[in-house]
Amino acid sequence: MLTRRITFRLYPSTAQEQKMFWARRMHAYLYNAAVANRKTQYQKFAHSVDYFEQQASLPGFKETWIEYKELNAGSLQATLKRVDFAFTRFFQGLGKYPKFKPFKTYSGWTYPDARQGFKVHSSGKNGYLELRDLGFKIQMRGQARTWGQPTTCTVVYRNSKWYASITVKCLPVRETGKGSIGLDFGCHTAVAMSNGSMIEPPKFLTSTQSQVNRLSKQLRRKRKPEKKKHKASRRWKKIQAKISKLKKKVANRRQNWVHQVAVDIVRSNSLIATEKLQIKNMTRKASSGSKRKRQKTGLNRSMLDIGIGMLRDAIAYKVKEAGGVFLEAPTQSLKPTQRCVKCWELTKKSLSDRLHICSNQSCRHTEDRDINSAQVCLSWARGQVIQH
Repeated sequence: MLTRRITFRLYPSTAQEQKMFWARRMHAYLYNAAVANRKTQYQKFAHSVDYFEQQASLPGFKETWIEYKELNAGSLQATLKRVDFAFTRFFQGLGKYPKFKPFKTYSGWTYPDARQGFKVHSSGKNGYLELRDLGFKIQMRGQARTWGQPTTCTVVYRNSKWYASITVKCLPVRETGKGSIGLDFGCHTAVAMSNGSMIEPPKFLTSTQSQVNRLSKQLRRKRKPEKKKHKASRRWKKIQAKISKLKKKVANRRQNWVHQVAVDIVRSNSLIATEKLQIKNMTRKASSGSKRKRQKTGLNRSMLDIGIGMLRDAIAYKVKEAGGVFLEAPTQSLKPTQRCVKCWELTKKSLSDRLHICSNQSCRHTEDRDINSAQVCLSWARGQVIQH
């Protein structure tokens, strides 16, 4: 059994939405109270508070703040778990020190147990979501490719819309072919394949950048919110909503494109190979004092616009669902961009060199740089499969 996440759009009535806003506000207050408790205990008493201590104090907290008695106990514990996760990331050096979250930016809350907090009345297409602590059913729309037993549910409010992100235990079935292919991801060509095919970058953000810039210019002319001074004007909020809607549309188009490309690749190939990429390091900001900050910013924007990491992850889990093999070649030792697929000789290249011409005089193999890299990854993967 595998765990898969399906997102449904929720359509609450006016009364239901008011109740959901109230629950979201209560969870935001609990999150901030838990952060304040950890901060105060450490600063004043040098005592480190963990999740289990805050969980044990939750019944006493509910006796003082009786409003929380209406809410599901598991969902309150999940909110405390969010705080614990934020502090764990901080201590591991993966994030900044947790801050208080205002209600307007707090996303939602989670029900960790389907037996108590919620119930899904659906067979995978549309249906109703029952929130037992709030006491009503909400109409939801959406369709799951593979349905199973619901385990957790996260209610999210984003861009003035409500969503339910539900995880299910299921046995996904996906068909694939007997082919094998190597892939090379990049900005000049989104995906270069070992069979010579290329997928051009969609450039979703680039196509809407002029609209975003125009709206951003209008936004700068409106009164923005300033802490402890004044609130944002209605015109500022209206334009900000337009920008958020436009960016959400770009993200949806990118996600749709990623899944379509991944399905097309997996449908014909059960062995897929590519090089191991560190997307976080590749899209890191230019170092201070660098003379190429503008070029690095443009390169980062291009990589993130394509969604290389999303596409790689989508291909990986889809081919594994189909019972295939997904392999990532070690980039530093193999060096697929510089290696020749015919003689395995290394030929140094700069980013501007788009054609591979082998430096070995007895080989002189000529091929597109990205296609050659994909072919090298496929040859390496076939060797790995034979060894096993």
